[in-house]
Amino acid sequence: MTGTTLDDYTDRYARRVRGMTASEIRALFAVASRPEVISLAGGMPYIAALPLDAVGEMLGRLGSEHGVTTLQYGIGQGTLELRERICEVMALSGIDAACGASPEDVVVTVGGQQALDLVARLFLDPGDVVLAEGPTYVGALGVFQAAQAQVVHIPMDADGLIPEALEAALADLARAGRRVKFLYTIPTYQNPTGVTLSEERRERVLDICERAGLLVVEDDPYGQLGFEGEAPAPLRARRRDGVFYLSTFSKTFAPGLRVGWILAPHAVRDKLVIASEAQILCPSGYAQAAVSTYLGTMPWRQQLKVYREVYRERRDAMLDALADLMPEGTTWTKPAGGLFAWATLPDGLDSKAMMPRAVAARVAYVPGTGFYADGTGTGAMRLNFSFPSPERIREGVRRLAGVMEQEIAMRRVFGAVGGATGRRGQAGSDAPGPDLA
Repeated sequence: MTGTTLDDYTDRYARRVRGMTASEIRALFAVASRPEVISLAGGMPYIAALPLDAVGEMLGRLGSEHGVTTLQYGIGQGTLELRERICEVMALSGIDAACGASPEDVVVTVGGQQALDLVARLFLDPGDVVLAEGPTYVGALGVFQAAQAQVVHIPMDADGLIPEALEAALADLARAGRRVKFLYTIPTYQNPTGVTLSEERRERVLDICERAGLLVVEDDPYGQLGFEGEAPAPLRARRRDGVFYLSTFSKTFAPGLRVGWILAPHAVRDKLVIASEAQILCPSGYAQAAVSTYLGTMPWRQQLKVYREVYRERRDAMLDALADLMPEGTTWTKPAGGLFAWATLPDGLDSKAMMPRAVAARVAYVPGTGFYADGTGTGAMRLNFSFPSPERIREGVRRLAGVMEQEIAMRRVFGAVGGATGRRGQAGSDAPGPDLA
């Protein structure tokens, strides 16, 4: 016997379970939810900005007046009414009937997370390669890990994913005989960096993927939360073939309802529905009715403007605080929308090693390592500005800057103490990557 375990079922698990690890963000929730801790960690929308009285009355009527249908089973694809409403929402971003968007090709999911899982179930075999921005959404990494796929990160800069790096990665993987199934990308107000893929690069990325026969999985939870004019048109508004468009109402209405969707190429739609039925049988009829009714009876376009104003104010509060308080050598992105900024630390600091001291100072963030499949990103952190008030954002940054100053002072006295070596905020190089600021 070479070791012991507290889990009596270890030798019975499927092979795909062996690599499962807890999300760094989820692990932080228990600490970050304490009232004395200012959390810059999670990605929670500011639900208090909704007209909660009106929403509450609407939800009550769905049960009392329409419970016979809303509390019953439904179809695996989702209700036609909601799929039609989803097409209206997508049309605001330019994904309309002219580019092939149809309720028939929409599949309703339990949030954007199930949408990711369905795509992975359909296309990924163990050992397949997924290309993704470096850094990328931690929830997607968990899905790809569960599918036993390998994630290869493509570096980013201030204009988003670097097309030349995408081409180079595809060439390297082809020479190695590796099978690449798709590019996973969040091109607009990316999580975790807040960076937006430039207009010119969108066309180049699509051209590269088309030449390589590579599918594109476009995740767009934040595209309607821009602060500085209209966002570039989604990739799916430019090409219909080979592009899967995923989105959710979690950021624009209510994450607790868990309603998202996939707009898929027509040939794939039926397989997505079959896979979804195998998982959940059907999405919640009550949640679907809530979203449909909200979109049909309430001023949701005006509500988007409210969210944009709230988040713009909080984004500005964070950027001002970072500029005023952060130690020399710190850089950060300047997001034009979404919920997050990405900070790169002064040389030698390790965001993961520093986390316990930050929590002791009653402030929380997400270490950059959570957003890379290979554990890199020690020299970076994700900062959320959507949930705390502007005053708490500034106080949180003040506390965080104090922790960083202490770390810098300790290094001056004692030298480097573990961590903070190797790759920092970017994938693909042992040196600090290109500045995202």
